Amino acid sequence: MITGVADFSMTFLGTGTSVGVPVIGCKCAVCVSEDFRNQRTRSSVLVRAGESAVLVDSGPDLRAQALREGLVAVDAVIYTHSHLDHVVGFDELRAFCWRKSGPLPLYATEECMATLKQMFGWAFSPENVYKGYIKPDARIIDGPFFSGDLKITPLPVEHAALETIGFLFEYPGARRLAYLPDVKRIPDETMERLIGVDVLVLDSLRPLPHPTHFSLAESLAAIRCSEAREAWLTHLGHENDHAVLEAELPAGVRVSWDGLRIDL
Repeated sequence: MITGVADFSMTFLGTGTSVGVPVIGCKCAVCVSEDFRNQRTRSSVLVRAGESAVLVDSGPDLRAQALREGLVAVDAVIYTHSHLDHVVGFDELRAFCWRKSGPLPLYATEECMATLKQMFGWAFSPENVYKGYIKPDARIIDGPFFSGDLKITPLPVEHAALETIGFLFEYPGARRLAYLPDVKRIPDETMERLIGVDVLVLDSLRPLPHPTHFSLAESLAAIRCSEAREAWLTHLGHENDHAVLEAELPAGVRVSWDGLRIDL
């Protein structure tokens, strides 16, 4: 655990790629490893800032992640994009609605929100009146927004052919945090916002190049360009053994794992 300001933190709910680690049917050294840091559920984080708890993405492992972390309430859900490994735990969000008097704010780009409404139309329907269902409050991301005192700025990136964003989190008196779990290219305007960021969490799928994700070399190059003071790799495939990878990294760059909390 990294110590810092107690009321602003990020917890890695999941740090794996779309198929998770271990991979079904695989007997490679990482998939059979006894190192708990090589057990990776699908990528997602929880950001706590003061009284606000913000969930980033609702992947297929959300239920297990919430049970593991004792997570019973969130104030908002924000989405990076609509690939299945980031949205198909949507129905698990109803557990967070049972404890709210109003609907649950969901933030997404217009394209991502349209996909959510297509996939889970029943939830957004005016006829959704049963108290046990998720009650979403759809909010389109078109610029910076707030959850309590936490400022959240969308960071457009390129990832496959789908509109994808990361996020910059800023909280008074604390370190700035950027989270970009799915990236193939960082546009110049986004990189300008990352220059000098205190903590950068970045996609690093595998050592070899991939058509839609950063390889390790690409991730390290982006970290150097950003001049981030501290960086963590996420969205890791089974090509990455935690201990081996971490031993090869330059100073200031670490490998995340499920359950890790960074206090900011």
